[in-house]
Parts: sequence; C-alpha cells; structure tokens
Amino acid sequence: MNQITIAGHLGSDPEVRFTSSGQKVTTLRVAARARRSGKDETIWWKVTVWGEQFDKIIPYFKKGSPIIVVGELSKPEIFTDREGRPQVSMNITAQNIMFSPFGRPDSPGAAEGAPATTGHAAQPEMAYSAPAAPAEMATYGQGRADSSFTDDEIPF
Repeated sequence: MNQITIAGHLGSDPEVRFTSSGQKVTTLRVAARARRSGKDETIWWKVTVWGEQFDKIIPYFKKGSPIIVVGELSKPEIFTDREGRPQVSMNITAQNIMFSPFGRPDSPGAAEGAPATTGHAAQPEMAYSAPAAPAEMATYGQGRADSSFTDDEIPF
C-alpha cells in the first residue's frame, strides 16, 4: 500500500453520488501548493471517499476549505486537457480526513473554536477518523495558502 498525506484547499464542494449497487461515493478536489525552483505550483488531487465513514465531517467542507487528507495513492492517470496538453490526474482513496490548522484566525484575541475568517461554517477542533492523527500533522501549512483558483483550473 502507498500512503500519502496532502494538505490543501477544496477546489469545489464535495460531490456525492451512488454506484449502481447503491454504495455511496464522495469525491473531493483538493489543490495543494508545492514550491519548485522558486515558483509556486498547484497540484490537483482527486480524493475518493467510499461509504459513509466521514459523513459527520463532510458537511463542514465547502469550496476553499482547508483540509488534510491521508490515504492510499493510486497509479497516476494521464489525460489531455481542453487545450490539448497532457496532464496527470493524481488520485487518493481517503483513509483519514482532518480539518487543517492553516486558514484559521491567527489573532491572539480569537476565541478557541471560533469560526474561520473565510466565511465558512464553524469547524470542530477535531479530526474524524478511525486511527489517531499523528502529532506532526499540526505542523503542515502554518501560513494561509492563497485559494484563489477558478473552476476552469480543476483538471477533472
């Protein structure tokens, strides 16, 4: 099994659908920033959640919400975008989804558990997953990443 942890922002609201056999599938599109050769680069991830294991946390996520996902990395898929350029689709099957510490108010007077200043619903302070979250997860993305992307930039 390949396991990966990504931290980023949702590129769209979570999409819920059902297979022909009735199994629930939720898809998240996550934009993660990477610095390569002194330039910021956005990497798009398609996160698949099977079943109802994260039903209590998914309603709190909206487009632009900061998120951390731990899951199994699938083999990358190559496709051609609208302009005819080859692109790579990175896919993860989620095993753990957490609220991210970045994107929260940094002011000293901010109340614990207060809503984020991004205009999204108040987010609980805990992660929702079966295994305990590693302590080093809290160190990801201490600064607020710019989540100003358009729907046209989402590759899938």
